[in-house]
Amino acid sequence: MNEKKLGLFSVVSTGVGLIVATTCLMSLCQGSAAIGGMFIVSIVLACALNMITAASLAELNALMPNLTGGLAQYTLAGLGPFVTLVSMVGGYIVCNALMAPSEGAMFGLAIVELTGTAIPSSVISVALTVILIVINLMGVDMFAKIQDIVAFLLIGSLLLLGIIGMIGAGTGVQVSQPLNLTGDIMDGINMAAAAFWLFIGVEFIIPIAKYVDNPKRNIPVGMFLSLGIICIIQIVMLLGLHNYTNWSELAASDTPHILYGISLLGNAGKVWVGLVTVLAAISTQNSVINSITKICYGMAKMNMLPSIFQKTNKNGSPYIGILLYGAVIVAIEATGLASASSLGFMILVASVFWMVSYIISHINLLVLRRRMPKAPRTFRIPLGPVIPVIGIVGMLYMIVNISTDPAERALILTIDAIIFVILAIYAAFWTKYKLKMPLFKPLSIEKVMAMENPLYFEVRKRDSVRMKGNKGNSVPIT
Repeated sequence: MNEKKLGLFSVVSTGVGLIVATTCLMSLCQGSAAIGGMFIVSIVLACALNMITAASLAELNALMPNLTGGLAQYTLAGLGPFVTLVSMVGGYIVCNALMAPSEGAMFGLAIVELTGTAIPSSVISVALTVILIVINLMGVDMFAKIQDIVAFLLIGSLLLLGIIGMIGAGTGVQVSQPLNLTGDIMDGINMAAAAFWLFIGVEFIIPIAKYVDNPKRNIPVGMFLSLGIICIIQIVMLLGLHNYTNWSELAASDTPHILYGISLLGNAGKVWVGLVTVLAAISTQNSVINSITKICYGMAKMNMLPSIFQKTNKNGSPYIGILLYGAVIVAIEATGLASASSLGFMILVASVFWMVSYIISHINLLVLRRRMPKAPRTFRIPLGPVIPVIGIVGMLYMIVNISTDPAERALILTIDAIIFVILAIYAAFWTKYKLKMPLFKPLSIEKVMAMENPLYFEVRKRDSVRMKGNKGNSVPIT
């Protein structure tokens, strides 16, 4: 696994792999149907804010390189264990455990619609997840091979579908409708929260940094390229939607991306978009299973999750995490809890968690800059604190405007608040009784990076036993 390093293409394909999902296609269609071409403003603004987050993460990675826990380890060094647990368990582990099965459900429905098979879609969804679990157990090289192929086909298909629609080269009947449904640019700004989901997940590149060739360059460049490519594709797709689907019909459809395919190229378009849905589901679940389990692996090294998540197989894969996380996804798919009907609402609920995690990333950067201003960094954001502060303000604005419907916005924020309270109770309990640490006392960067070595806690445990044997005369490792 360590002999052959991953190149820039693999880095970009990993970033694109999680970003481009069926849920993203649905968000694009719903946002476009709401305000038309003005949604381009939302797309560009959301992309810019996510690029700022990517820049903060790139600088944090330059300061603390090759850490498998990524944001978890940055937050432990910046803000302490309590904030780390709340942000990581809520913003990543829980959110992706809910969203990955939705991708699997869309995969199953697409296969049923394409083939007409009598096999239940839930069975097909489970089969996909099981296959991807096996692939990820085979190691990072196999993950990269699958991801490179799928990402290439996915990007190419979406770009071609968008270009065909944009230039009016489809076989379907073009519609005559205004590009913009609103002339107020503030509508586009206020819809940025809806466009935010089109770009989330680029930070999942961070956990594979140690396997990347020339990570000093390829990690930041890979994140920026991933976001830029997605931004272009989404804008081109929106222009295609304008030419071939009525905004009102797009808003009323449960599968608006399939509607676009049919309107653009008839049955051939239905099959093509169905295949894109399949590729997006494969790509997203593959990225989630790989990256989330590596984050769990990194958090276990810091004693913030049970040590069982540190166990790896002969291929270097954290197999316990892969099997357990995969089992959760399979269980949700098998019970039919993941469905397209509630997808839009779930996306907005999950978006708040992700935005909070991104705000924490910016705060980590500002804190560590103040604490270690002269520490060497191979990547540094210019203009001092200005850009990270803009990122924080932008994320807060999107949270406040998470939905244009006041009732829905209140419900979303209420649900998120309840979940945050539950996570806070868990984080306080784990920090006090398991970690035996002050809630908000950050660890030194040196200690956090030392935790990357699996022997760290073994040595601490052995030293603790020795100290008790000597009736407190030994000095614990700090």
